[in-house]
Order: sequence, then structure tokens, then C-alpha cells
Amino acid sequence: MSFRRSQVAIAALFCFLGFQYGTWVSRVPYLKSHLDLSTVEVGLLLLAPGIGATVSFPLVARLMKQLGSRMLCIASAFALLVILAALSVSSTFWVAIVVLFLDGILIACLNVAMNAQGADLETKFERNTMARLHAVFSGGTFASALLASAVTSFTTKLPLHFLIAGILLLGLLAVSWTGLLPADTPPDTAEAAADASPSGKRRWAIPSMVVLGLGIAMIFSELTEGAMNDWSALYLRDVTHAATSVTPLGIATVSAMMVLARLFADSWRAKWGDKRVVLVGTVLAAVGLGAALLAGGWLPALIGFACVGLGMAAVAPCIYVAAAKHGPDALALVAATGTAGLLVGPPIIGFVAGASSLVWGMTVVVVAIVLVFVSVTRIQLGSATSPDSPAETPVDVAV
Repeated sequence: MSFRRSQVAIAALFCFLGFQYGTWVSRVPYLKSHLDLSTVEVGLLLLAPGIGATVSFPLVARLMKQLGSRMLCIASAFALLVILAALSVSSTFWVAIVVLFLDGILIACLNVAMNAQGADLETKFERNTMARLHAVFSGGTFASALLASAVTSFTTKLPLHFLIAGILLLGLLAVSWTGLLPADTPPDTAEAAADASPSGKRRWAIPSMVVLGLGIAMIFSELTEGAMNDWSALYLRDVTHAATSVTPLGIATVSAMMVLARLFADSWRAKWGDKRVVLVGTVLAAVGLGAALLAGGWLPALIGFACVGLGMAAVAPCIYVAAAKHGPDALALVAATGTAGLLVGPPIIGFVAGASSLVWGMTVVVVAIVLVFVSVTRIQLGSATSPDSPAETPVDVAV
């Protein structure tokens, strides 16, 4: 199978996940009114998928070993279609909570499996592509917002919107169906025996310090991205008092710069190495957003948001590649923390803003970016086109 065919197939899955996530998030206002939810209940609704993603790590690691990344991609993608259908007919708050909790678990499954496919593609063909794949995820989220805008312009009915979205998602799944990389090779008898203790119980690997560092960097990286997507428009409206026509430019600026940077980030990785790209990017993002908060005003804010989009664009792709080199358990752990950060981050910013102000809430984002920088300084990252340093050997304990 050619590099280009597999790249397109895996990119379709990245677009699938971004589109599915953006589709239901765009209709949260409808769910609030349809289910007659309070502001607190909306916050809990948004927390549900984050909690699901957070607790999914053991399940995702097990499924990766049993099914392999290809089958897990296909199975979780089909299940996410069912989630959209179930959410469209949810009649109570608690039903919606359960559906979105399951959505978080399935998002984590697909996130791990498709990033494993992307990392394998880079390794097999010795070509950087992960940043471009993540650019397609951002593009999928953007496309879902356009569809939501188009559909709600003539109807507010959720089932019709999600039906149209489901048809488009099925098309993306069809594109990926035959182009994914072959299933992972199952472990042989000797390897299976090594995974068991003398008592016959399976042994779980304690993550190395490197893997834990990657997880910390990922959760704060994704927290930053989620917070900027959800709070940039409100910051422009409530803090800078920007005109109504300007407030949508917050998320548009972050998204556009992130997509643009990810289109070029693979060449930056090949030229300067993953670690330098991440460190320089986090400095740009933290300084840009921090200066914007100090300066005030909508124009400095947009410039600061652009710095965040540009600086953070390559962080997650580089961390996923590094985690994949430590095995499926490490990738599952890092991806689960990243998904949790993306989904739990925005409510955390809301809680801080509610207790103080949105300026302080956005300051939390600056702190998160700094923590990404600190974490990465202690981790060896390498370009996908060159050998990386050997992974640390995890410690096994019987359970």
C-alpha cells in the first residue's frame, strides 16, 4: 500500500473525529434549551465526555492489544455514529450525560488508534506527516461548525442535523476503510508469557518518567487548545468589549493559524527536530497570550490568539509520535490524558472565571502553556525522520 493512500485514509479518520466532536458541541445551546438545563447542568454535561476519556485508559490499552489500531479505528468510528443518533433523541439530562460519557470513551479509543496509525505511517515510510493529520482534525471541526450554521439557518431540529452529519461521517469512514495500515501483529507465545506473573495474572507496566512527562505535557497542551476554542469569543465580548462582528474572529484566528502552521510543521520537524519546534512554539504562545492579556483590547487579543494557534500547532503531533515509540500502553495513556485535557479544560477555565474574572481564567491558559514547556525540557523528543533515543524500560508489577 502506498504512502499517499494510507495518508488519505488516516486523514479521513482525523477529519471524522474533528467533525463528530464539533457537530455535537455546536448544538450545546440547543440541548440547554431543549432539556431545560441550568448553567451548572450544562457544565456537567460538558464534563461528562472528559470524565469518560479520563477513565478510559485501561480499556483503550486492552482494546489496542486485542484488536489492533486498524480494527479499533473502525469499531470506535461506527460507535461514534451511534452516539450522535442517541444524543439527537435524548429526552432527559441524565440520558444525555450517559451518552456523552460514552462519547468520551469512544473519542479516546479512536484518538489512540488513529494516532497509532499515523505514527506507524511515519515509521514505515520514514516521512513526517503527523502535523498534517492533526491539521485535518482542525479542519473537520471547522467544517462541522459550517454545517451547523447552514442547517440551523432553516431548521433547529437536532435529528435532521445529526442525520446529515452522520451521512457525511459515513463517507469519511468509507474513504478510510481500505487504506488503513494492516492490523498490528499479535504477540507470540513467548511475549504473552512475559506479560504474566508466576501466579498467572497479567502484569501491568508502570509508565516510565518519560511517558508520565509526555502525559503531563499533553494534558496541558490540549487544555490550551480546548480553552481557546471555547472562551476566546467570550473574552473578546466580555473583557475587550469588541463589536459583535469581531467576537467570532477569536476562534477563527486560533483555528486558522493552527491549521496553517500544521500544514508546514512537518517540514519544521524535519529541519529543526521535534523538541526545538515544541519549545519555540510554547514560548511564542505563552509570551503572545500573556502580553495580550496585559495590554487589553481586542486587537492585542487577536494577535495573542494567533500566537497561541501558531505556537501550539505542532505540540500535540510531536508528543503523539514520541509516545507511540514507547508502545501502545504509553500511547493510550498519553492520548487519554490529552482527550481529558481537551474536554475538561474549558469547564475549568469557566470555574476560575466565575470565581474571579475571565482575565484570570485566560491566565490559567498561559500557566498551562508554561507547564508544557517545562515538561518538554525534561523529555527527549526526536524527528520522525531520524532514530530516537531508546525508550526507558518500564517496571512490571503483578496485579
